[in-house]
Amino acid sequence: MRQYVAGDVLLMAFPFSSAGVKRRPALVLADTGDNDVLVARITSSQAQTPYDAILRNWQSAGLLSPSVVRADKLATLEKKLVERRLGSLTQDDISFVAAAIRTVFTDWMQS
Repeated sequence: MRQYVAGDVLLMAFPFSSAGVKRRPALVLADTGDNDVLVARITSSQAQTPYDAILRNWQSAGLLSPSVVRADKLATLEKKLVERRLGSLTQDDISFVAAAIRTVFTDWMQS
């Protein structure tokens, strides 16, 4: 089974709660070496919450349009849903995503 690294951008069949699955990019957050990968949803929609990280270098990540990582939309998905690797985030964009993820969990701990 292929191994991915944090920061990889994948094209995969991403499940949605209301409409089955949709082909979309996803950001790898962790791959522990089993059949699953932890990812965050990537969208071309505008940022809507403090949990959204706007990607400044979206082209170098292999994305087709300006994009946002939804740090509050995480999923553990089977690697068999991966179609292909598109690219990877720059270190600056990884820092933006990390800050958004910290915000998600800081807010959760303060609840």
